[in-house]
Amino acid sequence: MAFGGGGFTAQNKILPGAYINFVSAARASAELSDRGTAALLLALPYGPEGVVTSVKASYFEQEALGLFGCSADSEALRPVREVLRGAETLLFYRPAGGEKAKSTHATARYGGTGGNAIQIVIRENGERFDVATVVNGVEADVQTVSTAAELEDNDLVTFTDEALAATAGEPLTGGTDKTVEKADYEAFLRAIEPCTFQTLGCASEDEEINNLFVSFTRRMREEAGVKFQTVLYRTAADYEGVISVENEAAEDAPALVYWMTGASAGCAVNASCSNKLYDGEYTVDTDYTQSELEEGLQAGKLLFHRAGDAVRVLSDINTLTTYTNARAEDFGLNQTIRVLDQIANDVAVLFCTRYLGQIPNDEAGRISLWNDIVKHHQELERQRAIENFSPQDVTVSAGETKRSVVVSGAVTPVCAMEQLYMTVTVAGAA
Repeated sequence: MAFGGGGFTAQNKILPGAYINFVSAARASAELSDRGTAALLLALPYGPEGVVTSVKASYFEQEALGLFGCSADSEALRPVREVLRGAETLLFYRPAGGEKAKSTHATARYGGTGGNAIQIVIRENGERFDVATVVNGVEADVQTVSTAAELEDNDLVTFTDEALAATAGEPLTGGTDKTVEKADYEAFLRAIEPCTFQTLGCASEDEEINNLFVSFTRRMREEAGVKFQTVLYRTAADYEGVISVENEAAEDAPALVYWMTGASAGCAVNASCSNKLYDGEYTVDTDYTQSELEEGLQAGKLLFHRAGDAVRVLSDINTLTTYTNARAEDFGLNQTIRVLDQIANDVAVLFCTRYLGQIPNDEAGRISLWNDIVKHHQELERQRAIENFSPQDVTVSAGETKRSVVVSGAVTPVCAMEQLYMTVTVAGAA
């Protein structure tokens, strides 16, 4: 990372940066950064390989054919659709590998079985040729040229210099998919580390791979100061940074991770996913008794349940189940973590862009930093993400060295209503 970050136990850091601790209170620019970005490794049959690629929900339908080699409503892109039901932006990584489909006149741009759905159609046009790249009957690209040398590679294929001749349809063949291994997940995590996102997802049943994501999440949150949550399948991490989806999907057991990753990424800082309607395409197993649902919540499992004819999130919780003075029960609620992560990320960006190396560490400089943090928290309160905030809750003072400042403060995150207790008194007859 460019700057230092994470928590601290003593004022002994070497790198410039923002070091921020969050602990529970003892029990006796002011702009908020945007949310809505999810990150996943997706083993798709076609698309960019070995790099992090961004796709926005608002442009998904227009970009799907050129990016993924199939239409937005194709079966292969169901995971993408699930994520983008909640997220505004998906950062996806497709592992490199697999054979590229080929024909006489073209080679698929990427490896994978998706390349086998591509055809090259060449039509005579006077003394020239119309060369069309066709995917599942849809013309994705048409070029009118005299020779193969004039053809320009497109999003789907690279052209050979083979002499052109009319053909009704020349299919590309031989494309094969990459078998995803642990090394691919490790490469994904290295690639995604510099990126900004709110939720990371991994739809795997492999315990070793899931533990890899838990370790990565802990390191990034606690050592690098990069705050996000990770959605995994049936992984009891006992950590506020990890959400564990318990229900399985009939079509693909861990597939609900896709939807939950998008829902968590897109959930506003002043909102909760509790009782959120599942509007995805998978069949959710909700065969749980009341006592099993209760035991699941106590074990830190995020559960879907059936409410009438609808499937909904039971409670928006993470895997934290071991509570301490520093990590009390509130830290098990994802709405609390979203608020704290928002504060950590925003204050770190504020400090590193406006103050680090630019503002003198004198009384005036510290007052300026205090003002910016107070305005930020007041905006959180205006949006009903925190409550009962007072400017006096924040202090900014000189640190132990001439270049350090110490910020402390208290916030009370607001959580959505989940339980109602009501007593009705019935008056007797007069």
